[in-house]
Amino acid sequence: MTLRISPEKEKELIIDILKSYGVSEEDAEITANIYVEADLKGFRSHGIGRFPQTVVGIEVGNINVNPDIKIIRESPAIATIDGDMGLGYVVGEKAMKLAIEKGKNIGIGVVATVNSNHFGIAGHYSEMALKEDLIGIVITNTDPAMAPFGGIEKILGTNPIAIAIKGKKHIYSLDMATSSIARGKILEAARTGKRIPENCAIDKEGNPTTDPKKALEGCILPFGGPKGYALALAIEMIAAIGGAEMGTKVRGTATPTERCTKGDLFIAIDPGFFGDKEKFMEKVDMLIEEIKNSKPVKNSKILIPGEIERMNMEKYRREGIEIDQVLYNRLKEICEKRGLDIEKYF
Repeated sequence: MTLRISPEKEKELIIDILKSYGVSEEDAEITANIYVEADLKGFRSHGIGRFPQTVVGIEVGNINVNPDIKIIRESPAIATIDGDMGLGYVVGEKAMKLAIEKGKNIGIGVVATVNSNHFGIAGHYSEMALKEDLIGIVITNTDPAMAPFGGIEKILGTNPIAIAIKGKKHIYSLDMATSSIARGKILEAARTGKRIPENCAIDKEGNPTTDPKKALEGCILPFGGPKGYALALAIEMIAAIGGAEMGTKVRGTATPTERCTKGDLFIAIDPGFFGDKEKFMEKVDMLIEEIKNSKPVKNSKILIPGEIERMNMEKYRREGIEIDQVLYNRLKEICEKRGLDIEKYF
């Protein structure tokens, strides 16, 4: 059986559960907004289906519900934030807001985080910069899940990258893992009993597999072979620039029972410090329109990164967000434990 929950009720449910654990109203709302945004955009692997992992992290003490988030290094252009093991969504918002502030002041802001937790979809933070007419770039490393090109051992994370660029009329918004499939999608497939696409993963013996459980035991493959591997490796290193771990020492993004050791980097760039911002934005529009107006492959449509997500948002706002029976039962268990009535939200 598949149920549906409205975006408003999903947000209310997440806020109520977080508040029951002592999370402040403000932090609960930030976190819930990002979960809902993920579901609306179609990133189901980072939506409410992942929320039970956050609950586990809180229950075992690896997520601090009342963190002392502070800047530990700073200059006019850069900063490093210690998240005090708080909710990654809250730490991420504070980090990107600081990067935006610095970007507005001197043209570029670069903020690293340490001692944080999983922060959801990277594109949420890069798109924060768009609202201020800035370019946003976000990278993060994750628990080992991906083999280096030619290998069969988990060493690298799925290591997402998000880039958002704004014209006057159009928006480019990339949000992608450097693996051939996001680990969250494999977890979702395992939960719902579905297969994963071919050529995305290998089992622990190095054989191709479409079984999500075998893929989790084995390795995810990099997208584009050596190119995806090379980009994932660069992100692995740069995301840890503030003092976070790399490679097999990264823990806690997919395993909430372990303390999170990953790193994030948030960048905001003001094109106006480099040249004429108005002309830059006009050129962005011209390029996107040139691409959109170019001849497509038969029975195809040329899209710009971010368009599918915007179409999904319209759809899921109308139709609601699907909740499978396994997830519903897990949410029901959490609600019962916290004295909440799950039926209030459906």
